[in-house]
Amino acid sequence: MPIIKMNGLSKIYKTGKVSVEALRKIDIDIDENEFVAIVGPSGSGKSTLMNIIGCLDTPSTGDYYLDDEEVGRFGSNKLAEVRNRKIGFVFQNFNLLSYATTYENIELPLIFSGMPAKRRKTRTMELLDRVGLAERAAHKPTELSGGEMQRIAIARALANNPAILLADEPTGNLDSVSGGSIIEIFRELHADGATIVMITHDRHIADNIPRVIKLKDGGIVDSLN
Repeated sequence: MPIIKMNGLSKIYKTGKVSVEALRKIDIDIDENEFVAIVGPSGSGKSTLMNIIGCLDTPSTGDYYLDDEEVGRFGSNKLAEVRNRKIGFVFQNFNLLSYATTYENIELPLIFSGMPAKRRKTRTMELLDRVGLAERAAHKPTELSGGEMQRIAIARALANNPAILLADEPTGNLDSVSGGSIIEIFRELHADGATIVMITHDRHIADNIPRVIKLKDGGIVDSLN
């Protein structure tokens, strides 16, 4: 049973009398525990597709089901609820709070979800340990390397046990060694059962991900396993 299902999905942006079709009749099924890379040149529709998968935007036409919910027709408030419950985001620029410790960055989504303090502490330390940074709990992002910051961002994304992890160029700001270690964490998470959708321009990374969806001019030109 697909955890992500898109049928005939299109996205049209209108500016005055000008219409731009960013996505054209997209059909995608992604099963639970799949690891998928989405690739394509600039302007191919990757960012638009990611925004719709991540419930940051809605399609103009077509259907989008996420974990059996027809989220493509939800309003902004309902979409925000789905994002908080079902999606863990990992961004190229980390998006960590610079004034907060690594512990506090990971704990924040647990506070928003209403988890009791004792359980929050246990869960936060479990996640820090999961990414190998338990000893950095009191450090702030400015005291970490780029690779360490991305590890914290991954831990934060996992906080509420999301249905999918959505990663946007997660190695884009890292050197090859740090980037390789981040991809290895994603592989381990996939092996543990996580469903991962990764946007990447790096062909070497994409070539080592089990399934690759290629976009061009807003449409799918290939989907390889």
